[in-house]
Amino acid sequence: MILKTVFRVLVIIAVLLTVFPFFAADAWYIRMFDYPHVQLTFLTLFIGLFYFFKFEYKNWKDYLFLSALTICLVVQAIKIYPYTPFAPLEVNASTQKDDSLKMYIANVLQKNKEYEKVIQQIKDLEPDLILLTETDQKWVNKINTEFSKNYKYKVEVPLPNTYGMLLYTKYPLENQQVNYLIEDSIPSINAQLNFHDQLIDLHSIHPKPPMPQHAKTSDNRDAEMMLVAKKVLKKEKLPALVMGDFNDVAWSTTTTLFQEVSKLLDVRKGRGFFNTYDANSYVMRWPLDHVFVSEEFRVQQIELLENNGSDHLPIFLELTYEPEHKESQQQENPSSEEMEDANQQMD
Repeated sequence: MILKTVFRVLVIIAVLLTVFPFFAADAWYIRMFDYPHVQLTFLTLFIGLFYFFKFEYKNWKDYLFLSALTICLVVQAIKIYPYTPFAPLEVNASTQKDDSLKMYIANVLQKNKEYEKVIQQIKDLEPDLILLTETDQKWVNKINTEFSKNYKYKVEVPLPNTYGMLLYTKYPLENQQVNYLIEDSIPSINAQLNFHDQLIDLHSIHPKPPMPQHAKTSDNRDAEMMLVAKKVLKKEKLPALVMGDFNDVAWSTTTTLFQEVSKLLDVRKGRGFFNTYDANSYVMRWPLDHVFVSEEFRVQQIELLENNGSDHLPIFLELTYEPEHKESQQQENPSSEEMEDANQQMD
C-alpha cells in the first residue's frame, strides 16, 4: 500500500509537470518546465510500468491514475517525436557533395580557459563559418591569434557579461549590423553572407534565459525571437540562416511560433535531439543551441561534438544550397493568429 501511494504521488507530479508548460505564463518557474520533456517521457514510462504491476482491476482509483499517466505519456511523446530518427526529415538530405557550407557553432562558456580545445576543433573541421557565444576579449585575442589569416570576414562583439558574440567566415560579409533588439547589454548580429555570389541573410542571437539569476520571466527572450522571426519573414526573398544559443528548447511554444512566423526549418527534426546543454550531465541535457534554415538548404551532415571545456556541446553542421529543390520544403505563410501571437510576445 505504501509503494502504491508513492507511485500515485509520482503520477500527480508527472501530471503537473506535463500541464505546467501549457500555462500562458512567462514566469521562469513555469517556463523551466518546457525543457525536460525527454526526461519526463522516460520518467512517465518508468512510473507506468511499475504502477501496472501493482494494478488492481477492482480499484477505480487505479484506472484513474493509470489513465492520467497514459495521457501524460502521449502528450510528452507528441512533443518529442519530431526530434527522433523515426520522424520525417524537415530539412531533406543533400543531393550534392560540392560547395557545402560548413558551420561550427559553440557557446564556449566565458570563464572556460580551455581555449586550445575549441581552437583544435576548428582546425580539425575547417568550417567556413564560426559562431562563438559567451565570448569576452580574451576569446577574441585567442581566436584572432590562430585564425586571422583564414577568416578575413568577421563581426566581433566581445563583452564581459557572458553575452559576447563572435562571427567569423571565409566568405565575404555585407551589411553587417550589431543590434541590441531588446536590452542594451544583449547583442545580436545580422549580416548578409556572400556565398558563391548568393546573398544569405544571417542572424545570430543569444537571448537571456528565463532563470532567476538572469531574467525572472521569458518576456525578453521571447520578444527577441519574434523580432528576428519577423525580420526574416520581411526579407523572405533572401535565403536565411538563424543560429545561436536561444536558451529555449526546440519543442517549446515560443520556438514553434518562431518557426511558424519566420517560415524557417529545423535541421534537427527527423535526425535526433542533439542536446547541447548541460554538457556536464548525461541525464539533464536538452537542445538550447539551434540552427534554423530557409527552404533552399539541405543537410549534408550534422554532428554533436565532444566537450571542449564549456557547459554546452558544440554543433558542426554542413549545408548545401539547393534552391532548385525548395518547393519540396516550402512552408505556409504564418496565419493571422500566429502573427498576432508574435506581436503580443513583442509587446
